[in-house]
Formats: sequence, C-alpha cells, structure tokens
Amino acid sequence: MVFSTSPQQVAGPALDQMHDAVCDWYAAHARPLPWRRPTTTAWHVMVSEIMLQQTPVDRVAPVYDEWIARWPTPGALAAVPSGEAVRAWGRLGYPRRALRLHAAAAAICERHDGEVPSDLEALRALPGVGEYTAAAVAVFAYGQRQAVLDTNVRRVLGRALGGDALPAPSLSVAERARAKAALPVDPAISARWSIGLMELGALVCTARAPVCGGCPVRDLCQWHAAGRPAYDGPARRGQTYAGTDRQCRGRLLAVLRDAEGAVPGSALRQVWDDATQRERALDSLLDDGLVVTTGADDEYALPG
Repeated sequence: MVFSTSPQQVAGPALDQMHDAVCDWYAAHARPLPWRRPTTTAWHVMVSEIMLQQTPVDRVAPVYDEWIARWPTPGALAAVPSGEAVRAWGRLGYPRRALRLHAAAAAICERHDGEVPSDLEALRALPGVGEYTAAAVAVFAYGQRQAVLDTNVRRVLGRALGGDALPAPSLSVAERARAKAALPVDPAISARWSIGLMELGALVCTARAPVCGGCPVRDLCQWHAAGRPAYDGPARRGQTYAGTDRQCRGRLLAVLRDAEGAVPGSALRQVWDDATQRERALDSLLDDGLVVTTGADDEYALPG
C-alpha cells in the first residue's frame, strides 16, 4: 500500500498493521532506560527530555539519575540557586538547558502548585519547553494522543509513510499533519506507538546504517519498497567542536563548576590561549546568565 502525505489518506489496514507491529516490537525490545521506570513522574519525563536534546542516551543516564536523586520534584530544584543546576549539569553540553530547567521548575511551583501541568499549552508556556518537549511530556507522562516528532520519529515516519531516506532539515506543516493522522485512535496505543517509533529509529531505522532485516514494518515501508533510494535533499553539515567558541565556553565553565566558590580571572585565562576567543566566550557566558561577576575585581562564579 502506498501512503500519501495527505492526512486523509494515511489510514487503512496497512496502518493498523504498522501500529501493531511497532507496539509489539517495542514491548520485546525496549531498552530499560531510567526514565522508563514505573516510578517515573511527569517531572522526571521533563528532565529526561530536556537532557536528551542533542545529547546521547549513554551520557544522559548517569547525570539524570544523580539529578533525580537530588531534585525529585520541581520544588526541590526551585529551592536551590540556579548555579547548582549548572554545576550538576556537568559535561552534558548546552548548559543553558540547566538554567531553563531551573526556570521551568520555578514556574511550575508558581503557576501550578509544584505539579507539572498536563495541558499542552500550559506546558509550552513553561521556560525552555518547546513544541517537542511539551508533546513528549503530554504523551509519555500523561498518555495523551499527540504527535511526538523528534529526529528518530521523523526519520521512521518519513521512510515508512513517505519513502524519504531522511527528513528535511525543518519540520513542515505537511509532516506534522501526516504524523497526527497516523496516530492510533486509542490514546494508550498512541502513546506506545510514539515511544515505539522513537526506539525503532534509535536502534533499527538509524540514519546511516538502518537494519532493515530487523525492522518490524519493513514489508509496509515505502522507502524499502522503493529500493532504499539515497537522500537527495539539501547537504547536511557535520558539527565541529574542537577549537570552537563552544569548546572554549565548556573549558571556562568547567573551572567554575569544579571550584568551591568564586574564581579569579587569572585562573580562567590559563585554560585557553586565544585571548580574543576566550574573552568572547566569557562574555557570552555572562550574557547567558551561566556565569556572574561577584563584585570583586576580575572574579567570576556560577549564578547564586
């Protein structure tokens, strides 16, 4: 059966078979990740989803466990200075996410009596919570029928329903419509479908080396039926890290995380030779609120 991107045509017995196949496969192959434990709360889901943005699972898992043990509720995190969140973030990268989580915890306490809201718009109104994270919390914490479109899900649906090797760089209106139309009607099954698609994309339907022989929807997949055509979209740029401002920021922030208190500028100047780049990176950390001046001359610290 050929699926169209038109939501009215994404239906029928083949799609029902796909739902069953993905859900059954997930039941047998799901990884025992810490945010999938029976004791996981909506707050835990939110923490995990924000940590997992642009960061591999194996790096997130130990930091997540430490974070949840220390701050099991939004109120627990909101009660400490934001600098403690930055310190605990460690080397996950993109540390502004720690500040956003801290701000979200404070907002949850102020607006929702310390409970993560289930309403999609209320979730999106929280600091640092965008379309994807709001949908993920609504689905994985509250079992709602929403399309959760991360890179893995987009790739699986694009191949299976659209015959595309890889999704376009930007999420389109048509792609959202197709994903919503493909959701099972039953919210409980819909939630399993969403997490199953995500796991399938992470383990089987990968970007560079998909294992079609182990895919539960291979016989229903448009891309496989078309002979697995190569990606013909815009060129994708690889990310670099060594020598970048981002690496310099990370080095400076590591000194502050490891320090007991404030750090003199002389200590920061030792970690990066290029003075112009170092000062630019330090200024950006100050602008982002990840670092503050203490009032003393040439002294810096994490936010209090």
